[in-house]
Amino acid sequence: MPRSAHPHLAWGRVPRPAYGADYNPEQWDRPTWEDDVRLMREADVNLVTLGVFAWSWIEPEPDAFDFTGLDEVIDLLHASGIAVDLATPTAAPPLWFSHAHPESLPVTADGRRLAPGSRQAYCASSPAYRERAALVTRRLAERYGEHPAVVMWHINNEYANGNAHCWCAISADAFRGWLRGTYGDDLDALNDRWGTALWGMRYSDWGQVTPPRTSTSSLSPGLLLDFYRFSDAEHLACFRAEREIVRAHSPGRPVTTNFMTGALRWSDYWRWAREVDIVSNDHYLGSEDPDRAAELAFAADLTRGLADGRPWILMEHSTSAVQWQPRNIAKTPGEMTRNTLTHLARGADGALFFQWRQSAYGPEKWHSAMVPHGGEDTRIWREARALGAAVAALADVADSTCPPADTALLLDYEAMWALQLPHRPSGDMAYADVLRDWHRALWSLGLSCDVVPAPGEHRLLLVPSLYALSTGTVRALEDYAARGGHLVIGPFSGVVDPHDRVHPGPYPGALRDLLGLRVDEYLPLVAGASVALDDGSTGRLWAERVLPAPGTEVESRFADGPARGGPAVLRRGTTRYLATRPDFPSLLRLLPRWAARAGCAAPVRGAGGGVDVTRRSAPDGAAWLFVVNHTGRPARVAATGVDLLSGTRASGVLTVPAGEVAVLAEDPRRPRPEGTSRETPGFSTESALPNS
Repeated sequence: MPRSAHPHLAWGRVPRPAYGADYNPEQWDRPTWEDDVRLMREADVNLVTLGVFAWSWIEPEPDAFDFTGLDEVIDLLHASGIAVDLATPTAAPPLWFSHAHPESLPVTADGRRLAPGSRQAYCASSPAYRERAALVTRRLAERYGEHPAVVMWHINNEYANGNAHCWCAISADAFRGWLRGTYGDDLDALNDRWGTALWGMRYSDWGQVTPPRTSTSSLSPGLLLDFYRFSDAEHLACFRAEREIVRAHSPGRPVTTNFMTGALRWSDYWRWAREVDIVSNDHYLGSEDPDRAAELAFAADLTRGLADGRPWILMEHSTSAVQWQPRNIAKTPGEMTRNTLTHLARGADGALFFQWRQSAYGPEKWHSAMVPHGGEDTRIWREARALGAAVAALADVADSTCPPADTALLLDYEAMWALQLPHRPSGDMAYADVLRDWHRALWSLGLSCDVVPAPGEHRLLLVPSLYALSTGTVRALEDYAARGGHLVIGPFSGVVDPHDRVHPGPYPGALRDLLGLRVDEYLPLVAGASVALDDGSTGRLWAERVLPAPGTEVESRFADGPARGGPAVLRRGTTRYLATRPDFPSLLRLLPRWAARAGCAAPVRGAGGGVDVTRRSAPDGAAWLFVVNHTGRPARVAATGVDLLSGTRASGVLTVPAGEVAVLAEDPRRPRPEGTSRETPGFSTESALPNS
């Protein structure tokens, strides 16, 4: 059911903008709880996630529920005006359960049953697990469903993070059931879809169908893809079961679960987003990633897309270092604030950290928190407290949205899964990498971008990679182009169907008519190689020998490499095809050209080059301009209004010091300085004000 249609959509009493953390009081004594609440008030914390890993705390032995501690903590928080996002603790089954039901533990592809002792130690298909998860969820919902402190419910934690798939016998039975429910009871049809005639691996009985366990050589790509779909569906079924229990006992309170959009792994979040009342996301940066500021924007834009443009919540991020990277580099002063406000700028109505108080023991004791080991006399605590005041100052921004961008980037999870299977023509053609590269180029240019699952009303739709696609997606792309939308499609797209079977006829199969060309041969490049184009661009990883049809224009050609002299960029109407992957400098040159021809608005003057400028607006015409300066120099941005964080008024030009953030309540009496208009042919990213 679409989120807009069901009755649980409203945020209800969830505070906005929300600010807080994942709180784990079971790690601490009662005097610490009281001190925690005092510090929460100091830091303007108004929402905490409670109970994520608390199953053994509230049910230390089978059916021996003890809510004494949780009662006390919830009442203490409520008395202090702090709202609770109450979690079901089902991501961490107790040891007593795992030892009583060893069949519930996940099994790897090579048949090893994993031991208990860590979180996510369960098989999503296990009846024993599902039964106990339902019981603890029901007991929680019965007890706290009407508690005034509980304003939202949080189901499980980071589904499929660590146990995306299970290959046990229970999963095998469930997989067969899923296949029969999805495709009917026609084993011949399954053989056809998976191409089991290859190597003589035809199924003659449903009992022969098993998960893709480790074998002597490669397995059917169709089998792998359906197993990924099945695994995602099993986790989603677990979520739905707990959600419905909560809704029955706690009506009117939104229900969510925390995604991990930046991971781009095994969950089809377009499907998941339709099932939650509020989209929420956990986001952790690679501390040594030189492009981590751009990665912030990508994850936030994707999460906003999943929320269909509506406000969402950042459920977890870190105040500083995390414990799971090879080198847990601390965030620099001010980086916590820039990170948090980037998410708010791009549509979040709340930001929480993992976690509130830094653990004194266990695997996560070196994961940063709002209250570090050193307590109040630390830089992190001072920044976290100041950030709470800044978030509170943005109360007027809550419930506003980011206006739709002119440019959209298409993300297809199943096409990503298919491209990363073994035995593709080039293992270098990673889906996540190219998606991030294109988004980072737009971000560097100061161009806003929506992330979408399908064509919509955007002026420019970028499809950097779409190896696998259905006929329905083809029709949607054709319709978009027929309506005058400008479409750019990257190489090695349109090749196979959703079961990884090559579309009939010459490449690029399903896209051949739309693009007006055929590909004679795919020409992956050797490691580290590149190809030059005659327009000054550089391609990497890949080339193709392309034969254009009559009416298809060649915009640039390969100047060298295996396809030398052949078309590299082709256009048919408003649709372009790239026969290589442009490198990053080439994207910086090509994207403004394509945006201009599509009639996209120019960026705000002064945006780009590490100066992140984003707007949120309300139906009544109010608008706020967020300027996050990730650079080491002052930024000058065209703007008029009052900074909600400093009280400074800008008249035409806003100056934001190096590493700082401004949130300008724009003056509604003056036109917004957007640079050149859509109608002006002189679109240029050089319209930026000098930032020095």
